[in-house]
Amino acid sequence: MQTTTMSHYQAENFLWHCEGGVGTITLNRPERKNPLTFESYAELRDLFRSLVYATDVDAVVIRGAGGNFCSGGDVHEIIGPLTEMNMKDLVSFTRMTGDLVKAMRACRQPIVSAIDGICAGAGAIIAMASDLRYAGPSAKVAFLFNRVGLAGCDMGACSILPRIIGQGRASELLYFGRAMSAEEGERWGFFNGLSDTPEIDAQNAAQRITAGPTFANGITKTQLHQQWNMSVDQAIECEAQAQAICMQTEDFKRAYRAFVSKEKPVFSGD
Repeated sequence: MQTTTMSHYQAENFLWHCEGGVGTITLNRPERKNPLTFESYAELRDLFRSLVYATDVDAVVIRGAGGNFCSGGDVHEIIGPLTEMNMKDLVSFTRMTGDLVKAMRACRQPIVSAIDGICAGAGAIIAMASDLRYAGPSAKVAFLFNRVGLAGCDMGACSILPRIIGQGRASELLYFGRAMSAEEGERWGFFNGLSDTPEIDAQNAAQRITAGPTFANGITKTQLHQQWNMSVDQAIECEAQAQAICMQTEDFKRAYRAFVSKEKPVFSGD
């Protein structure tokens, strides 16, 4: 069986900290509002792929340093070079960025984003691809591809965003490239919470996840993602099989024994 531990992982293009089952990614280029580079895209993708096999991480928090989340692809290190690439290299790049979203959705750990300030372009996509999102009052989320001459269909935006906020609202953001305010984001269901302490909210949510039945939480994430392509009948059968698997876990038995004893269950993820 292939397993790995991530506690001692040394990131090169962002900060990584793992404690108490929560892995925290900090996008750490605050002087430029934490833009992504070719290298950070690839390393984030590879990190999430590795998390599929991680035994010591049960939830992930993504945050940005310096009061902003992420300003998207670095104008000088990504956008400029893209204007000089041929079609083959451009497709390789866009597939690589899409693979980051695929890896985020495929890892078993729920992902929680803490969003302050600028959250634009690829930063907005990372937030969108997360499972939960908590924002501060200054958060501004912009799928700004249209404003730079590109289509809004980037990294799964046309598939995922309408499922979060609805087709009409997603269409508005993708056609106009305008920023969605923190208040709009909460009202539309993009944000799970809005407060002055989004990082604390995100960490609290991640800790609640790690304190729960983590094996079952991984099953839930898988079902939430895979059922987009299923009929209702297929989904019900898939859930029947998934739930039967969860009924064989020790956490299920612990919950029953705790209920009988009128105690709160303590889950261990097995």
